[in-house]
Amino acid sequence: MFVFIIGLGYKKTYDSDHMELYIPQTLKELLPDALLSQCKAHPFAKGEYLFHLGKAPEYMFFIVSGEAVLSRSNSHGEATILQRCKGGFLSEASLLTDVYHCDAIATHAGTAITLPIQSFRSSLKDEQFSSKWIKLLSREIMRLRTQSERLGLKDIKSKLIHLIETDGKRGTLVLESDYKSLASELGITHEALYRALSKMEAEGLIEKQKNSLRLVNKLFRAQDC
Repeated sequence: MFVFIIGLGYKKTYDSDHMELYIPQTLKELLPDALLSQCKAHPFAKGEYLFHLGKAPEYMFFIVSGEAVLSRSNSHGEATILQRCKGGFLSEASLLTDVYHCDAIATHAGTAITLPIQSFRSSLKDEQFSSKWIKLLSREIMRLRTQSERLGLKDIKSKLIHLIETDGKRGTLVLESDYKSLASELGITHEALYRALSKMEAEGLIEKQKNSLRLVNKLFRAQDC
C-alpha cells in the first residue's frame, strides 16, 4: 500500500517496506499514476553495480541523488564511460532490449528510483505518456550530441572551454563530482586534465576552484559587469 503526500517539488511516499521515497517533480509529471505507485527506493553505495552487462533488464533506474556511470570494457580491460548520470534516467536504451549492453556502476553513494521494466513498457501504450517519453528522449539525444561534439575536439583546452560554455552558466561550471570524474567524462586521464588546467590558469584563461571552473576571457568579464 502507498500513501502519497504532495510536497514542494516532490511526492513523498512510503512503500510496502515503509522505506521513505521522494519522487522528483520531473518524474511525478512524467509518469502515469499506475507507474508512480510502483516506484521503489533503491539506495546504493559507491562502487555498487546497479546492473550488469549481459543481464536481462528488470528495472528502469532514475537517479535521485549520488552519481552512476554506464561503463563498458574493451578486450584489454580498459573501461569507457558511456554516460555519467547525476540525476535522471540511467537506462533508457535498455527499455526495449533483451540484455543490458553495459555495466551501471555507482561512483558516488546515493538513491535511485526503480520501476519494473515490463510495467514501463506496457504504460507506453498510453499516448500521453508515450508523447512525454519521446520528448524526454529527444532532449537526451541533444545532450549526447553536444557531448559527442566535445569528445571530438582535438585538445583538452578546447574540450574544457566547450564544456564550460555548454554546461555552465555565465561562464562558470559548477562541478557535481570531483576532477577525476571530470577527466573520465572528457575521455582523458586525470593527470592530463591537471596539466591542462594548470596551463590554462597560468595563461589567465580560467579560474579553478575546488568545485567550479570559470572562464575569465573578455566575453564573460563583460557579461558579469
